[in-house]
Amino acid sequence: MIGDADETGARALAEAVGARAASVDDVFAARPDAVVIATATASHAELVTRAARAGLPAYCEKPVATDLAGTIAALRAVEAAGTLLQVGFQRRFEAGYLAARAAVRAGALGRLHTIRAITSDPTPPPAAFLPLSGGLIRDCLVHDFDAVRWLTGREVREAYATGSAGGADFFRAAGDVDTAAALLTLDDGTLVTATATRYNGAGYDVRTELVVGLDDRTPSASAEPAGPHGPARPWAGFWDRFEAAYRAELATFVRAVRGEVANPCSGREALNALLVAEACELSRRERRPVRLTEINERVRDVS
Repeated sequence: MIGDADETGARALAEAVGARAASVDDVFAARPDAVVIATATASHAELVTRAARAGLPAYCEKPVATDLAGTIAALRAVEAAGTLLQVGFQRRFEAGYLAARAAVRAGALGRLHTIRAITSDPTPPPAAFLPLSGGLIRDCLVHDFDAVRWLTGREVREAYATGSAGGADFFRAAGDVDTAAALLTLDDGTLVTATATRYNGAGYDVRTELVVGLDDRTPSASAEPAGPHGPARPWAGFWDRFEAAYRAELATFVRAVRGEVANPCSGREALNALLVAEACELSRRERRPVRLTEINERVRDVS
């Protein structure tokens, strides 16, 4: 059963996969075994809370909410109900990231001192998406923040971030940026650079240089005369790049609902990634380094 505020879209998707289209209310009224929440970011917290109060396991695309208060309120509802909430950070299920994590955890890379994370979209989203997304840092770089914590097993101690909006006017109108860079210091001194842009004309480029995501479809080319040329068929977008990972994480969600495996990415993990994003967003606005202890104090105030 597929429910959506956009009834036309729900019917089209239901027909494509052999499901039944219904209203969101009808989906909950049917008492399904579990729900998958893949709506606009601004609606996540409400639907996560609703699923928890109905006693339903839920998979929710990241982030749980666009702000700390909404995230914490939704997690409280989940924890009070004792239900399963898996958050969609699909990079945890991608083969390259899994291999990199294993290498880091085994010490095969020696002392890890520098990480470079890149998330670059080929074209910007529609203007209407921005006010509902939480912004480039919370919507896009939060993937990198989660991946860094998951890969290394370390926490972020301090963040400094900046951004620019040289593209379409609608970024500035939404108080957002189309390009951002963050410098993170982990609790063991490892340095992380994380960059994101909505304008990468070469293609969809997601990498974490340990090295992850560097293959014959990475949209990157050398300016050197003898250097490698760009790929003939670069990644077109996130579905193209991460299709196998999306399938793997939803298959894992089904197994988690059945009690066969532990939850691989809880709401608290999503909150920890959002804390880093909040530190970076505050740093971008106030042009100063922000220690995560400052953001943790805000969480205690909200709690």
